[in-house]
Amino acid sequence: MYPIVYVNKEHLLENVRSVTALCATQNIEVTGVTKVFAGDPEIARIYVEGGIRRLGDSRVENLKQLQGLDAEKWLIRPPMIDEIEALVAYADASLNSELETIQAINDAALKAEKVHNVILMVDLGDIREGFIDHDELVSVAIETEKMRGVHLYGIGVNLTCFSFVQSDKEKMSVLSELAEVISNKIGRKLDIVSGGNSATLDLMLKDGIPGEVTNLRLGESLLFGKERAHFTFLPDTHQDVFTLACQIVEVKEKPSVPWGEIGVDSYGNSPTFIDRGIRKKAICAIGKQDFDVETSTAIDQDLIVLGASSDHLMLDVTDCEKAYKVGDIIEFQLGYFSTMRAYTSKYVTKKYF
Repeated sequence: MYPIVYVNKEHLLENVRSVTALCATQNIEVTGVTKVFAGDPEIARIYVEGGIRRLGDSRVENLKQLQGLDAEKWLIRPPMIDEIEALVAYADASLNSELETIQAINDAALKAEKVHNVILMVDLGDIREGFIDHDELVSVAIETEKMRGVHLYGIGVNLTCFSFVQSDKEKMSVLSELAEVISNKIGRKLDIVSGGNSATLDLMLKDGIPGEVTNLRLGESLLFGKERAHFTFLPDTHQDVFTLACQIVEVKEKPSVPWGEIGVDSYGNSPTFIDRGIRKKAICAIGKQDFDVETSTAIDQDLIVLGASSDHLMLDVTDCEKAYKVGDIIEFQLGYFSTMRAYTSKYVTKKYF
């Protein structure tokens, strides 16, 4: 049943191989982020086939689905205290910023007779997760090194996610210097220095990443072939891995502007409309619950996306060459958030080719 997301596995595999090869020229390994597609093993398997040895997700439930794949599993957000037991069971590593949480992981790992890898996060300006106080970071690193149930795997940073602060040479140098300080304190070199996400690729391509940075956590660049800082497409990649097909349920001539007193939407905003006169409009059986209008692009460039409610998508098809009718299919190329929402929705069918 529609709506359907079609996944081009061949193009995804080519993306993975192109991006990982690009990173390898800078001696950087990739952790493939799987949260966009809700940890679907069908897609994660393509990551592994393309040469990725580490998979990262922000939910332990998704990592549980990936247990059959030969790759290291990372939880890429600080774990909740309530999920520590599951974390130790299904994740090999996690990103952390609280000593209390690391101690809880240590206790659970000892009980399970395991050793869990810990990556300490540094906040270098995005004001999301991580240590701002560098002395505290070093102190927690020393304490973590003493624990038997956890292994101090490395340190990392996240940028361009909350405040959209960009990665630059100075920030990567600070990260590298902190890694060196910690290595000297514990008497060994850290295994991992993770320099961020797809937004760091632009800096990497400009030779702006110090050699101490050994890892990037990538999702958008693998799936959509673009770096996140300036949204430029990477060489030898495809942007058509995910295609959404939805079905028209109504086609009618209607005014461009509504009539009556206009209220506010669910966010408290009052919508505005452009008066184009009477237009031919189509409604598709899909809405904001299932995909993101702003990060989707209609394949038929002549149609106009008017907007969506939770389960209706409104289109202006007046200028389209095709005479759309009820039952016809409209296709969209999906971007990051649209794919994420489609994969989270149980109402969207997923098909692979």
